[in-house]
Amino acid sequence: MNQEKIGKFIAKCRKDKHMTQQELAEKLGVSDRTVGNWENGRNMPDLSLFKPLCKEFNISLNDLMSGEIVEEKEYQEKLEENIINTIDYTNTKIKNHNNFIGLILIIFGVLISITAVAIFPSESSWGSIYSVFGVIISLIGISKFTKRLTYPKRLICNFGYFIIFILILMIIDYIGVVNIHQAPRFSLIKVSGENVIYYDTPFYDVIRCNVNKDNETFRVIKNQKYDKDKIDDFCK
Repeated sequence: MNQEKIGKFIAKCRKDKHMTQQELAEKLGVSDRTVGNWENGRNMPDLSLFKPLCKEFNISLNDLMSGEIVEEKEYQEKLEENIINTIDYTNTKIKNHNNFIGLILIIFGVLISITAVAIFPSESSWGSIYSVFGVIISLIGISKFTKRLTYPKRLICNFGYFIIFILILMIIDYIGVVNIHQAPRFSLIKVSGENVIYYDTPFYDVIRCNVNKDNETFRVIKNQKYDKDKIDDFCK
């Protein structure tokens, strides 16, 4: 549908009926600014307003969607064209709506993850819980963008995004362990000894010696097997 052409046609019909934008707006239950946006081609009337508009102007739906009075000999051809255009317009509107919702969810999810890392202490499990929750929220947003892809492609995109986001969080966590000397947030197992805490994460282990003392140290090592009864030996 030609949005600008339809807008000019609405303006012409309104003027032919000697109506102001405010009067038309009141009859349709919208604002005069909304009517102005229609007539300037910025927006299209909602589909639910097509019939009331046609009733006010005493025109057919075919006339409104064509942006002109359709002659009888062209009526069927224009009708078919307008049906196809209306379907395309509706699909585009749905797609844009999904993309907008998806973008909001992605931003919201990322903000949750960043906020969780910034606010909660590294020792608190709430930080990792909220971070993963943020990943899930943003993943729902990504699924809105990939909705029109085939199922295999959609699965690959969504799964890839999830893995990349988790890896980024773990890299940030690793940087915090190495540079800031904080406990890892995403440890799978935490074992405490007399003066040591052993953190087992998916990609590396962290040994925290002399816990909460002036000479406290953090050491990152490769993943390895350990004996819980000899955990204190790591700090000797």
